[in-house]
Amino acid sequence: MNNLSQMRIEKPAHEVFEAFVDPVKIGYFWFSSSSERWEEGKTITLTYEEYNAQGSIDIIEIQKNKKIVFIWGENHQVTIKFMQEEESTIVEVNEDGFDENDKDYVNQLLDNKEGWVYMLTCLKGYMEYGVNLRASLVKTAPQEK
Repeated sequence: MNNLSQMRIEKPAHEVFEAFVDPVKIGYFWFSSSSERWEEGKTITLTYEEYNAQGSIDIIEIQKNKKIVFIWGENHQVTIKFMQEEESTIVEVNEDGFDENDKDYVNQLLDNKEGWVYMLTCLKGYMEYGVNLRASLVKTAPQEK
């Protein structure tokens, strides 16, 4: 099962694409750092300094200014597409690999959707307005009734 999120960014596709693959630019909207430039066949280490967390992704496909495909977590495949429309770009994130039989399936999809929409919102803020909203999301445990 997959989870799809999209947002329009008022910048050309080559600028939006570059924000993902450049290890410095990604720190303005998503992870605090990336170990190196994203290229097909590489394993990239991504860090969230604020949460003392780190993870790796395997880049399996890159089409410059059009698409990035990577694997992360337990065999989740993420496809990020950049669709140019005049001076703006539709960024589409599709994550596949959710188990419909998992008892926590719906919560996983909702949490995942929240994460992608938040990342896309931070990307929009960075690309269009030069603001860094990254790491501003506050998550709390649900209150017991």
